[in-house]
Amino acid sequence: MHRRGNEASLRYEARRQREDESPRLHAEVPTLESLKLEIEERRGNASNPETTYIRRIVVESAPALFALVCGERDCEDGGHDITYAVMAGLRRGSTKFEGEDVCHGSVRTTTCGRVLHYKATATYRP
Repeated sequence: MHRRGNEASLRYEARRQREDESPRLHAEVPTLESLKLEIEERRGNASNPETTYIRRIVVESAPALFALVCGERDCEDGGHDITYAVMAGLRRGSTKFEGEDVCHGSVRTTTCGRVLHYKATATYRP
């Protein structure tokens, strides 16, 4: 169990470093005023989400990085990096957009395959 805790803390530190090194969201999309991400996550073959939550982004201080951890407790080396898709929507000035991402991590001897679906709602300054 100690090894798993150590691995988790190393992953957390690596993610934190990526966030610190990323450009700031307000610098990348200066007119962005607010951003909300509605997240649903399910097993690849399930139709109903197992996890749902809302992430309200603090635009003034947030990194321009949208890398979310996988909701599968036993997933190794997985996650959902939706940065490119989210930033593309924001740079287009879209007020609403959505997408999906499949986790390519592994659970024991098989691919994780959890599916993350997101809906973004953004507002912009004139």
